[in-house]
Amino acid sequence: MTRERGRPRTFDIDHALDRAVEVFWKHGYQDASLHELTDAMGLSKPSLYAAFGDKEALYLKGLQRYLSLLIARHAAKLNDEPDGRTALQGFLRSLAEMLADPELPGGCFIINGTADCGGSSIPASVEMALRSALQGTETMVLQRLGRAEEDGQLPPGMTPQAMAALFSSLIAGLAVMAKSGAGQEKLMTVIDTAMAVWPKTPAPTRKRHLKAA
Repeated sequence: MTRERGRPRTFDIDHALDRAVEVFWKHGYQDASLHELTDAMGLSKPSLYAAFGDKEALYLKGLQRYLSLLIARHAAKLNDEPDGRTALQGFLRSLAEMLADPELPGGCFIINGTADCGGSSIPASVEMALRSALQGTETMVLQRLGRAEEDGQLPPGMTPQAMAALFSSLIAGLAVMAKSGAGQEKLMTVIDTAMAVWPKTPAPTRKRHLKAA
């Protein structure tokens, strides 16, 4: 279905997509109905199909919107800080603030979505995109930990691969906790406890020199 030539859209396409993201974030792909989507977006079904395609295409566009607007913002905290430990902790705490934000649906769009994966009603393209997004987060963490290793910042005996797996599992756990109603304070406590595997490097001490008598 295509829009009639010369007839402009009368809605903000980004705003409508943001409303769709909220519906999918809350309900997942399978349980988000077209009625809920059109109601939240303020569109008729023909307008939705004309602007975004079918439900599958809309979900994929929503996932990209989530990644570009939200995840990219938190990733900056991971990459801009020179100290690896501080960068990772800041990234995790920033994610936790979003996961437990009372003004957002709760949990993580990606983690919530992967809970539906494997079902017969989930299109292969949706499942593939979710798993790719999940892997992308772990890869991003792994690359930052690789930089920390090059800078001699990782704790003895720890590899970037092992730590990336650990903290990726932590992120998934935080998302599930937030979806179940855990608040930011509890998530922060869990993060700070997990960071104990990476002790802070003590600041170098100044050598004191005795003055000659």
